[in-house]
Amino acid sequence: MSRAHPRARRLAAPLTAGLLAAGALTALPATQAHAAGSVVKVTGGQGVWQLTVDGSPYQIKGLTWGPSAADAGRYMPDVRSMGVNTIRTWGTDAGSKPLLDSAAAHGIKVIAGFWLQPGGGPGSGGCVDYVTDTAYKNQMLAEFPRWVQEYKDHPGVLMWNVGNESVLGLQNCWSGDELERQRNAYTTFVNDVTRRIHAVDPDHPVTSTDAWVGAWPYYKRNAPDLDLYAVNSYDAVCDIRAAWEQGGYTKPYIVTETGPAGEWEVPDDTNGVPLEPTDRAKADGYTRAWNCITGHRGVALGATMFHYGTEYDFGGIWFNLLPAGQKRLSYYAVKRAYGASTSGDNTPPVIDEFGVDGDAGRVQAGRDLVLTARVTDPDGDALSYEVLTNSNYIDQSKQLTPVPVTDLGGGRLKVTAPDRPGVWKIYVKATDGRGNVGVETRSIRVVPPAVDGTNVALGKPATASSYQAGYGDCPCTPGNAVDGNPGTRWASDWSDPQWLQVDLGTRTSFKHVQLHWETSYARAYTIQTSDDGVNWRTVRTVTDGNGGVDDHAVSGTGRYVRVDGTARGTGYGYSLYEFGVYS
Repeated sequence: MSRAHPRARRLAAPLTAGLLAAGALTALPATQAHAAGSVVKVTGGQGVWQLTVDGSPYQIKGLTWGPSAADAGRYMPDVRSMGVNTIRTWGTDAGSKPLLDSAAAHGIKVIAGFWLQPGGGPGSGGCVDYVTDTAYKNQMLAEFPRWVQEYKDHPGVLMWNVGNESVLGLQNCWSGDELERQRNAYTTFVNDVTRRIHAVDPDHPVTSTDAWVGAWPYYKRNAPDLDLYAVNSYDAVCDIRAAWEQGGYTKPYIVTETGPAGEWEVPDDTNGVPLEPTDRAKADGYTRAWNCITGHRGVALGATMFHYGTEYDFGGIWFNLLPAGQKRLSYYAVKRAYGASTSGDNTPPVIDEFGVDGDAGRVQAGRDLVLTARVTDPDGDALSYEVLTNSNYIDQSKQLTPVPVTDLGGGRLKVTAPDRPGVWKIYVKATDGRGNVGVETRSIRVVPPAVDGTNVALGKPATASSYQAGYGDCPCTPGNAVDGNPGTRWASDWSDPQWLQVDLGTRTSFKHVQLHWETSYARAYTIQTSDDGVNWRTVRTVTDGNGGVDDHAVSGTGRYVRVDGTARGTGYGYSLYEFGVYS
């Protein structure tokens, strides 16, 4: 996998004591909230394993858990209505009790996680030297059993899960022979933790999750005390069975994250960014995953599919069953997979087509943009529409920004394109007023607006008060701002004021200046002209700059044209992709 996971994650238990303080559990019968813990076992033998709870067979029909502890009482009845019997967390600590209490009160059990660095697989940090860092290992060996002791008799506990995607994630810290040493040391440490947990709690299994079945040989070699294996797998979930059979494993497994194809598994679209699956394809991804898991009878003991989350951002739209609390096609797909009745359910709108009028590869910044969407609702509900944008592929922002929409009728929606060039995600969202939503997305490439006239600054000599000689994509010389290439830039020192000027060669009249800012833009600046490069005349003053593309219809004459930055918009310097002067 070459891309970092965009998934919303819980690096530690997102739990507080606020749920109990708020009285969310006061109505629960005491017999439910304080019942005795269950005895959970992996029973059977090679190829005929099963999980049992108090002696009865138990197939994990689960979801990973996203809401806060304060919302556990609000969401747990809905989770149960989906046929879910298990949720998975990534961290267990003093704040875990409210969630465990609420889960148990609704007949749901918890795969309680323990986080180890560098958890989270590709793109994650927190490097630990598992060969030499005995202080960290001793700390975890003390901490994890402490919480096992605290919760081992809680009726909400199903099993313990040590670590998440660290075998793969260690590639962010090490390479070559040292990476192999670290992976062996990490999985050996997982076994040490497992033995310590077993000594405290012999009544609940212990597993360890990783991001790929390529981690399993390390567990097989170094962690014999694990009761079962666990893996996060999305589009490749149906390949797990073959990998297990070919690997000669002698333990069963569970799938602790799965669902539709992730950002790291899909082809790029025409704008060079991952092609996000449609709502229908995502729903089909959950159905397919469950069918492949249940098809490996006697070995795959179930799954906690990703993700019962309400996060409303880039990753939330890609993976969450109910972003912002609104249910999607995937929500109902999981409900059907787990055998819960959907009879009488009001289901989401379906967006069958979503496109952009014109060329989605050249959308002019700040200009009108017309989207086309063919939307149907199976229940005939009246629909409302929203359009949102996201700049993840420009600046790694996960935020969704709603934009004003004019409904032109016939599935045509008019919006204003973002004013910052680059590849954007644009989303159309259809809601039915009954708690359901359909969302589709595609990319657009925003380019600076076309300007009439000739760019007389193109290729001319440029100088600046300063420039960054080396850092990231630099050197970022003054000439980069007049080379006609929007992929190169001028970048100044991180101080005020700073200037960039171009020598047009002779005294030249111009009528327009276009500034294409990088993320480090000017909040305040002037555009000036000069005949001698010493005495300057101001033709435009800006005090409310916000980056993106600034188009100025200005009249001026001179040999030199200068942008004089007086107040930066960020803590960095000033940075321009292009400085155009048009005659």
